[in-house]
Amino acid sequence: MKKRYPPIPHNEIAGFIRIVRRLRRDCPWDRKQTHRSLRHSLIEETYEVVETLDRGDMRHLRDELGDLLLHVILQATIAEQEGEFSFRDVLRRESAKLIRRHPHVFGTTKVRNEQEILENWERIKLTEGRTSVLEGVPRSMPGLQRALRVQQRAAKVGFDWDNEDQVWKKVREELEEVREALRSRKSAAKEEEFGDLLFALVNYARFLKINPENALRHTIDKFIDRFRFIERELGKRGKTVHESTLAEMDGYWEKAKKRRKKKRAP
Repeated sequence: MKKRYPPIPHNEIAGFIRIVRRLRRDCPWDRKQTHRSLRHSLIEETYEVVETLDRGDMRHLRDELGDLLLHVILQATIAEQEGEFSFRDVLRRESAKLIRRHPHVFGTTKVRNEQEILENWERIKLTEGRTSVLEGVPRSMPGLQRALRVQQRAAKVGFDWDNEDQVWKKVREELEEVREALRSRKSAAKEEEFGDLLFALVNYARFLKINPENALRHTIDKFIDRFRFIERELGKRGKTVHESTLAEMDGYWEKAKKRRKKKRAP
């Protein structure tokens, strides 16, 4: 049985666009914004959407998607005012692209599995004027995520390791090169070799089917949780981290680790 979707909210979409257009006309702050001035806010709103997804917080996801949609409409409205393109152009081009890149859904192409879908996707993109399968991975993406996307795209056309053991061997090789660079004491060499090591670790994560960006984010959250536990425990004794010793903080750190393990226990 096909899933029934609610009716397309034509009136609400039109009403939302009218609100944004009025803001551009009547609000001094909105009126002075440009594509570039809104860049950081757009990135921030995107991360807020991702954070609600990580928490599984559907109530706030609804709100954050609205904030993100505001930025999409606002960018399109600015483009309309500058005579660059219209929101209709955005919708038409994206609709055409989705149909073009899914010939197994909207056409007669037959595919056997997800891998063939991905291979077709990359081939179609090259017919759209791209000169490289790596084109379109933004430089502004977080480094770990960008490395993963570059590796995934190269792997789709067969440029990849055969197994995870080969990748682990590469990780160990890059680690040794970092140590060699440290012995040479050349700053440029240290940075380059450390970058190679991180890239190899991302490759290894990919073979283990781990998203390295997510893994690092979870570890950062874990570190923050444990460090705040240290601060709270010291606070109970009338002390701050500035007034404590490393040995004291280490002791509370170990307690924080045990506390986390108890929480995970069934």
